[in-house]
Parts: sequence; C-alpha cells; structure tokens
Amino acid sequence: MMSDTITRLELDGKEIILIGTAHVSKQSAEEVKEIIDLEKPDTVCVELDEQRYQSIKDGNKWREMDIFKVIKEKKATLLLMNLVMSSFQKRMAKQFGIKPGQEMIQGIESAKEHGAELVLADRNIQITFSRIWGNMGLMGKAQIMTMIFGSIFSKETITEEELEKMKEQDMLNSMLKEFTESFPELKKPLIDERDQYLAQKIKTAPGKKIVAVLGAAHVPGIKEEIKKDHNLTTLTKRPPKSKAPKVIAWMIPLLILGIIGYTFYSNPSAGLQQTISWILWNGSFSAIGAAIAYGHPLTILTAFLVAPLSSLNPLMAAGWFAGIVQAFVRRPSVSDFEALADDVHSAKGFWNNKVTRILLIVVLTNVGSTLGTFIGGADVVRLFIQNL
Repeated sequence: MMSDTITRLELDGKEIILIGTAHVSKQSAEEVKEIIDLEKPDTVCVELDEQRYQSIKDGNKWREMDIFKVIKEKKATLLLMNLVMSSFQKRMAKQFGIKPGQEMIQGIESAKEHGAELVLADRNIQITFSRIWGNMGLMGKAQIMTMIFGSIFSKETITEEELEKMKEQDMLNSMLKEFTESFPELKKPLIDERDQYLAQKIKTAPGKKIVAVLGAAHVPGIKEEIKKDHNLTTLTKRPPKSKAPKVIAWMIPLLILGIIGYTFYSNPSAGLQQTISWILWNGSFSAIGAAIAYGHPLTILTAFLVAPLSSLNPLMAAGWFAGIVQAFVRRPSVSDFEALADDVHSAKGFWNNKVTRILLIVVLTNVGSTLGTFIGGADVVRLFIQNL
C-alpha cells in the first residue's frame, strides 16, 4: 500500500518509513495498522514523550490529582493551558468517534503485536512549553493566550474529508507559512526544534527498518533535518530565566510603598486617599476575576482582601489564596475528576467542573490582580503628583 501520507527514506543502511497523520482521523489510525502489519519493522517510533505516553497508558490518572498540590507548586496555569489546548482536538475526536491520538495508540499496540521495539521520539512537552514561553514577548504571550482560550468557545466542526486534506503536503506547507507569519516566535520551538529532535531520535533508533508515526506537520521538516546531526542535550535545555521580570516585580511595589509613605509624611489625608485607591483597584479587579470564574462568595472575598497585599509581595499571588479557599469550600469529588476529559470539550464544561473552575479562579484572579496593580499604581502616582 502507498499513499501521499507515506514517505520512504534510505539513510545509513536503514529504511525509514514516515507516516504523516492527522491526530483525530480514523483513516490515520487504520493506515498506521496497515503499514506496520505490512512492513513488520524492527522499531516503531511514535510522536510521544514519556509524560504523554504514561497519560495514554493510565486513563484514570486525573483521579489521583491533588488540586492543593497543583496550586502550591504554581502549576495551575500550566495545567489549565494543557487542558484548554487539548479541548479542540478532543471535540474533533468526539465528532468522529475516535480517541485523540488514536494513531499513536495504534502504533504502540502494533509495535507490541509484532515484537518491534517502541521508541518515544518526541521532546518532553514541558520543555517545549518552557522554550515557547521563554522566547515570547508580553504581547506574543497575550495573543497566544487569547487564541488558546478562544478555542474553547469555538463551535467549529469539520468534515472527515477536510481533515484528510490537512495531510496533503501542499496544504501543510501553506498552513505552516501562515502559522509562522502569525506567531513567528512559536514556530522554532514548536515545529523546527521538534523536527530536529524527532529526526535525531528516528535516525538513531535501533534496527534496519523503522516506521515513525508522526503528525503530518512534522514530515516536511523531518525529511530535511534527518540528513543532519542534532545535539539532543542542546534541544532539551530550558531557556535561562531573565532577571528583568523579577527586578520589575520588586521595583513596582517598592516604588508604590515609597510614594505612599512619602505622601503620608507630607500630607496624611492624601496618603490615606492613595491607600484606599490602591486597595479598591487591586481588590476589585481581583474579585472580579474570581467572580468571572464563578467563585464562591468566600473565594471572591478572599481575592478582594489578599490582592492589595499580594501585589506588594512578588512571592505571593492572590489567585493561590483564592484557589485554595475555593478548593476547601467546593472540594472536587471523584466524579469531577472522572468527568474532566469530557468537560473540557466546552466552555460550559470548563466553568461547571469543580476542578477546572478552581484553575480558572487561580488564573483569572491573578490576571485581575495584575490589572489592578497597574491601574491602582497609576492612580497612586496621579494623586502623588496632584499633591506635590
């Protein structure tokens, strides 16, 4: 069998067969099985890392999640982003009656059936996220978050034929071109670097005949990168954290406290007015964020009370306190964790599920507190200038 989605390469005495797939396509999963049955390779490489492989193996992992631990370890935003980014793919998968990543599952099962070695060929997803986030500016981060969160409100459906067209090479190259133009910071860590990592893992896989199950977007790049040698250690380094955000995070509260302190010394009534303004702007925006996430009244009150203080201490965040209070008063049940995979299909599910609601409260409360800090800080400066 031969189709446009199959690429055959000869490299250093090895035969390498790349299968370009769409991650929610029945035909892709069937094609993976047919190719492996026909070729009987020594090794099957799949576009998974250890974390995603374990997630596939343990479908009940959500039940074991400790929501308090997620908040305390500052992983609420990362977990929420993971859930949001998977929601569109899961909706399409549900539309076609197939599990997301079924072609990867099929690759794993077929490798086991034929006694082929299994190679997890993709880079750790957290490293990829880290390199994406570290290479983006503030506006880029805002854009990508808006796009990602907008996807959960999308009701878009596509036909199976349109899905299969996504695997055509000409269309793929066109899509990547548009992707690069819209978010140039994302293409390197999300596509180019992973092409290099996948190519190196595939070419160094054991055996003479290797089948690689890949998202179709990676095939054109891998065909080029597999001819070169790539340093996996370099590709898995996390970007160094810039000191600038930490410096700014401490400078702003010190500046605000200095201005309020000086104003109190020279004009106590104006200093009191500044303090009230700071509390109201910070507390109100933070509370609004918690309310938008449908937080419990105690959660909203916590957000209001904590934000003016946490905004003056970069080691604290109002969202953490609001999230912990919400977790206490509306503790998620086993059924919430069991329903998580289905609830992320829709915006309503995100807000109704107690687990994702807590994550939304953490994130939106922090966003509100940040807005309140800038607006409240500007008002403090305005009152300071008026009273000079």
